[in-house]
Amino acid sequence: MHSDIVVIGSSNTDMVIKSERLPAPGETIIGGVFMMNPGGKGANQAVAAARMGGTVAFISKIGNDLFGKESIDLYKKEKINTDYIFSDPTHPSGIALINVDAKGENCITVASGANATLSPDDIDKAKYVIESARMVLIQLEIPIQTVEHAAKIAHKKGIPVVLNPAPMQPLSDDLLECIHTIIPNKTETEMLTGIKVTDWESAQIAANAIGKKGIPVVILTLGSLGALVKEGDQFYIIEAIPVQAIDATAAGDTFCGALCVGLSEGMAIDQAVSFACRASAVTVTKMGAQASIPYRHEI
Repeated sequence: MHSDIVVIGSSNTDMVIKSERLPAPGETIIGGVFMMNPGGKGANQAVAAARMGGTVAFISKIGNDLFGKESIDLYKKEKINTDYIFSDPTHPSGIALINVDAKGENCITVASGANATLSPDDIDKAKYVIESARMVLIQLEIPIQTVEHAAKIAHKKGIPVVLNPAPMQPLSDDLLECIHTIIPNKTETEMLTGIKVTDWESAQIAANAIGKKGIPVVILTLGSLGALVKEGDQFYIIEAIPVQAIDATAAGDTFCGALCVGLSEGMAIDQAVSFACRASAVTVTKMGAQASIPYRHEI
């Protein structure tokens, strides 16, 4: 089955506690509110793209357990092609522990489980759906050699590869030359370039530094500032929509999924980024990961 957008990445279950503030090392905080939600950067981005109206296939790996089986059922309800979600008989499904404070800031610890066993051989089994896509969206919660292998398959066929470099790790030249669009946040931008982004001017300097790595389109997501786009020599500043943030979880993932839908529909890059900013603005006004991702009519 053909899918315009192929998302390759992680599937997790998120265990979330919302409290007044984040605990310091060694500290116990009493009085939090607990929720359990489907998550994982790959899954979040696949769900976001599907809810924005994209035709989506998701390539991932889950454990042969209750969490994995429930996630498959949820993806099917979102009309995501699950034919290439593989099951690992020995490793559990991925789990993320998330603390969220009263301002919506979060800190996350992930136990990757089966996500860490998604292999280049698995990607080969999904080669057809990758090669028939309009674009491929990848993050870094799966093994880097798997990311590189998938990116090379798409790049060889001339299919744009969109990389959200999170969680950040060293990126090889082999991978970078396959990337059409990269979407780092402020922290990831600083890790990529050594440049601390504090305003639009420093953002442009950092985007230029990333562009010199040979990536045609650089999109920096800058939280409450908005997003900066570098396409070739052209810059676009997309201001954020002011909202009352409750939980930033999945805001970046929503941005990535919505952006790919906008581009797949033929929007210009600045229009697609503005569309993605609106989608992520809705996300931060709700709690949870996939629970907070809006449907198209909401934006």
